Amino acid sequence: MNDMLLIGLYALTAGGVVGLAGAGMLRLLRGRSILIHILVLLVVTVLAVVAGVATVAWAMFLSAHDLTVVLVTVSASAVISLALGAIFGSRLAAAAVWARAARERERRLEAGRRELVAWVSHDLRTPLAGMRAMAEALEDRIINDPVTVTDYHRRIRVETDRMTQLVDDLFELSRINAGALRLAPTTVPLREIVSDAIAGVAPLAANRKIQLIAADTGWPLVRAGERELARIVSNLLINSVRYTPEDGTVHIAAGREHDDVWLAVSDTCGGIPDDDLGRVFDVAFRGERSRTPGSAGSGGGGGLGLAIVRGLVEAHGGRVDVRNTDRGCQFEVRLPTG
Repeated sequence: MNDMLLIGLYALTAGGVVGLAGAGMLRLLRGRSILIHILVLLVVTVLAVVAGVATVAWAMFLSAHDLTVVLVTVSASAVISLALGAIFGSRLAAAAVWARAARERERRLEAGRRELVAWVSHDLRTPLAGMRAMAEALEDRIINDPVTVTDYHRRIRVETDRMTQLVDDLFELSRINAGALRLAPTTVPLREIVSDAIAGVAPLAANRKIQLIAADTGWPLVRAGERELARIVSNLLINSVRYTPEDGTVHIAAGREHDDVWLAVSDTCGGIPDDDLGRVFDVAFRGERSRTPGSAGSGGGGGLGLAIVRGLVEAHGGRVDVRNTDRGCQFEVRLPTG
């Protein structure tokens, strides 16, 4: 009985020393990856067992041959344990990292959804209150002046169009996020798409004295959904016009590079703060504190245009980026040629 207690004491002492050393090492590696922590923990555990067995074997005064046999056996078992532990530990670490990233992404999406609901509710409630007040004034004949009546009718129509656009944007974004977007790619002349988009944005640009300039040459053909591509170009132009000061310039060009077709929209908005560059494609992000429709320029907007652009571009297998230039910023879309 005393021998067994002595053997247990030797094993606990040897294993405890290795365990304390391992705990110190883990403390020093606090900022490292999960995989490193798992591997270190595995090595410490196996070494603790090896140290315990080796210490007990040595304390039992085994012959050199018998001690070698014990050490070889334990070492072989340790190698197998470490190999299996490394393989499954790496998988466990990858799963943990993926799960953490998924949780973070879900939290961001949930925060974005809540923010979107709050902002859209504001953007709908404010014009609806104004429209109701104007409609009641017209219905009760409080307003009889023909000029004012005409102005009320015009303002109701403008607000109706803006809310219709907001609802359309929400529907488009919901299709993208739900994976319900079905593309019908065709070979599209990019020049015609841009020409139509410029014609649609021209009244807004003229009202704000902004010059729209399209490159004379370099317009390639692109394989894409025609309606979706038109939406991408239109949203980019509208965004640049809204955020460019009066008497500014918006320039659009395109070309082919390697296996990509690129489209660039540059403006003279003065640039985007560095903290906001990574967020401009987020849902409902406008880069301003005011949530008043129209504060960013004529026409307002629900903060969904660039989020829709990113969703449509990624649905085509492409990417969209933004960077600051000397006088403003540049949005660049790249789509695969195939």
